[in-house]
Amino acid sequence: MNVGKTLFAQVMEFVPWKTFSRIIDRHDGDAGVRTLGCADLFRVMAFSQLTWRESLRDIEACLAANRGKLFHMGLKAPPARSTLADALNSRDWRIYHALAQRLIVRARGMYAQEPTVLDLDAGVYALDASTIDLCLSLFDWAPFRSTKAAIKLHTLLDLRGAIPAFIHISDGKLHDVNVLDILPVEAGAFYVMDRGYVDFARLYAMHQAGAFFVTRAKAGMDARRVYSDPVNRSTGIICDQRVMLNGHYSAKRYPEHLRRIRFKDPESGKTLVFLSNNTTLPALSIAALYKSRWQVELFFKWIKQHLRIKRFLGTSENAVKTQIWCAVSTYVLIAIVKKELHLDASLYTCLQILSVSVFEKTQISCALQADRSQSIETPIANQLNLFNF
Repeated sequence: MNVGKTLFAQVMEFVPWKTFSRIIDRHDGDAGVRTLGCADLFRVMAFSQLTWRESLRDIEACLAANRGKLFHMGLKAPPARSTLADALNSRDWRIYHALAQRLIVRARGMYAQEPTVLDLDAGVYALDASTIDLCLSLFDWAPFRSTKAAIKLHTLLDLRGAIPAFIHISDGKLHDVNVLDILPVEAGAFYVMDRGYVDFARLYAMHQAGAFFVTRAKAGMDARRVYSDPVNRSTGIICDQRVMLNGHYSAKRYPEHLRRIRFKDPESGKTLVFLSNNTTLPALSIAALYKSRWQVELFFKWIKQHLRIKRFLGTSENAVKTQIWCAVSTYVLIAIVKKELHLDASLYTCLQILSVSVFEKTQISCALQADRSQSIETPIANQLNLFNF
C-alpha cells in the first residue's frame, strides 16, 4: 500500500506553482489577505470540481469531514463558507485566467503531435459559443433577455486533443460574430465556424491574415458564379464554384473570390452550402472539415456534464469568472496528467476515478489506468446527425 501523497496532492504537483506565484504577485492577489490566499482558493476550487461539490456548504462539510487529510492538500484548516464566499468575490479572476492560459499553452504543446483532421499539416480549430442561463435578479451584470440573464463561453477548440486554445466570457447579449474581432488568428490554420459567424468584413480580415475559414452560407446570399470546377456527383458534391459577392457593401467588404461548395448529405438528404477561402483542398475535404466542427459542440456538452459551471458558488461577476477559469484549469490539468503519464483512460474516466478517491494514497499512474473491461465512455450512438443544425 502506498503511504505517500494523496491522489489530489499528486495532481496538484502538475500545477506550475512558481509561475502561479509570479502571477499572484503581478496582480497583488494576496495583498491584505489573512486566510485562504489565491493559491489555497484554487486548491479548494479544484477539489470542488474534481469531487462535484454543489455549494459552499457542501465544500465546507466535505473538507471538515477530512480535517486530518487537509495538510496533504496544502491547506492548514477547512475554510468556512463565509471565507470562501469572500474569497470568490475579492480574489481577482484575472489571476485564474492567467493560470488557465499558462496550462493551455503547456497542454497544446504536449498534444501538438496528435493527428489533425484529414492529417493536415496545419492546425484546425472549431469556433462556437455556448450560453449558460442565469437568474436576472441575482446576476444583473449579465443581461440577456428582458426576464433572464446569461453568460456566453466563446471557445476556440484545438481539435488536436480537444484543448481550448481561446476562451472569452461575455454577457448573453454579445453576438457571436463580435468575437472575431479579438480572436487570435494563426496564419495557415483552418477555422471552422457555423453561419452565425458570417461577416464578410471580418472573414476578409482573417483571409488577409493568411488563415483559412470554412463556414456555411446564409440563406439568400447574393453572389454570382465566376467559374465552376468539375465534380463527381456520386460523392455528394453537387457543385464547386468560385463566386463574387453582388451586394454593394458585401462586395466592398470581401472584394475577392469565395469558394462555394454545394453538398448533399447522403444520410439526411439535406443540401448544404459551404463557403471557404481555401482553393486547394478537395471539395469533400472542405465538407469533412465542417463536419469536424461538431467536436466543439461535444466539448460544451462534456464540460457542462462533468464540470461545475452551470451552478455557481457566488453571484458577482468576479465569483462567476473565477469559478469558470478554475474549472477550465482543472480540465486542462487533467488533460496534462493524462498525456504526461501516457494514460489510456479517457478524461471522463480519470475524473470519475478522482471524484471518489482524491484522498487515497496510491500511485496516480496506477489509480487512473482504465479497466478496459469496465471502462465507461460517453455514448456516441445517440449523437445527432452531424450536419443536422
